[in-house]
Amino acid sequence: MFLPIFPLAQAIPTPATQQVIIQREFSIPENELDLPAPPTTAPLNTVTVPQQVRVLPGKLDNIPVFNSNSPEVVQTEGILLSTFPPEGKQLPSAHLNFPFKGRFDIFAHHIAKAKNRAETRTLFQGIIVHNPNSEPVTLNVLQGATYLTRPDALFVDLPSYLENRFGTVFAGPGSRITSDVLRGYRQAILPAAIEIPANQSRMLMNLPIPVGNVTPSSNGRSTLMRMSSSNSVYVASLAMFAPKSQGGVEQDPTLEQWENILNTKGLAGPRDLAPTPRGENPVQKIYGRVAGVAEGSQWEAKITDNSRTDYLTIPKRGESFSYALSTTDTGTFGTGQVQSAKMLARYPDTAYFAHGNYGIQYNLTFPLYNKSRESQSVSIKMQTPIKANTEAGGLMFYDPPENRIFFRGTVRVIFNDDTGKTLTRYIHIVQRRGQQGEPLVNVNMKPGERRLVQVDFLYPPDATPPQVLTVRSSN
Repeated sequence: MFLPIFPLAQAIPTPATQQVIIQREFSIPENELDLPAPPTTAPLNTVTVPQQVRVLPGKLDNIPVFNSNSPEVVQTEGILLSTFPPEGKQLPSAHLNFPFKGRFDIFAHHIAKAKNRAETRTLFQGIIVHNPNSEPVTLNVLQGATYLTRPDALFVDLPSYLENRFGTVFAGPGSRITSDVLRGYRQAILPAAIEIPANQSRMLMNLPIPVGNVTPSSNGRSTLMRMSSSNSVYVASLAMFAPKSQGGVEQDPTLEQWENILNTKGLAGPRDLAPTPRGENPVQKIYGRVAGVAEGSQWEAKITDNSRTDYLTIPKRGESFSYALSTTDTGTFGTGQVQSAKMLARYPDTAYFAHGNYGIQYNLTFPLYNKSRESQSVSIKMQTPIKANTEAGGLMFYDPPENRIFFRGTVRVIFNDDTGKTLTRYIHIVQRRGQQGEPLVNVNMKPGERRLVQVDFLYPPDATPPQVLTVRSSN
């Protein structure tokens, strides 16, 4: 049984201290943003845990996702991603001609940087939606959130495991937007619905990514929205430096100014590294960043022994098995399963697949069954093993884990405890590369007992795949 996605989310108020506004003077030191910790220089001790890694059942759905993540660092104005038709545009190649109708998602993540005071002009990100039809279109924001790194969601140092019942625990904007959407929220800064007249456009988002006036500095904005449109629409994500009044005061861009960017500009820059051509396998493969339309918003699976059973037999005492998450073609742990969402439309210098599955929700149900004649204690934990493409007799971890953080986000677990009471827990997890992790849930199962456990999370931006979910029976 899967939890439904609520058709319309209740807007949650945004505290005054978290309002997204232009901050003219605050400083965002570049070395305090989302810069990965340097690799540990001391030799790392590896630990191999013998266990089977299984193919994750299920698959991605076919909901299209507007995925705007290239260039990640934006320093010139222009088009980040446009699915508009190329006709009538000065640079037709910047437009992918992909209409959305019904359910679709919008994901965007971009960073503004300033090396000196001359580069501190506020960068705005705009998301414009066009109705090409002869009748009005209603565009609903079902759930959604958008946050800056500063001041909304700093990359704070958190313990590896924290209860997050109220959604107040997060580290970085990717962690925060996925926590909100997982709970079915729509942030108050986002509209519940927009009416777009026939053959006209409207701004869905028109928000700053301010860097402040103390340099060098940088800031980022992450956005995730679940949308529904009553008819076909085109969507574009655009970048523009704040226009100024005659007195030199920065202004919010207008719809007309955004339309001018859309109609006359090319792709924003600087461009990220292009992906390694398909079919080539160099030692250092470049995946590239995503800019296009990916296929798949959710991965649903009922995890059983096989397609002929409705239960998952728990491991024997002292044993475990795992299911890989967000796998790429260089990290399948011997399963051969690549979960990266395919691209329905993309720019030639961007990723061939939506590697990382940022913003995609995993809805996984474990119908546990104790076939043995003894009571057993069973746990399910998330882990971040060392990426491998072969099984190699088990999963490899570092002891202690490497400094670099590979996952930070909230996981929801729903299960019946040992008294039969249904519990829902939200747990914020921070895991470093090679970390074995802690149990999300522990249950004590009697002989012949069945127990349903549901694990839900949205794969957060600011994370590095793959991870695994491991089912273990204690000694």
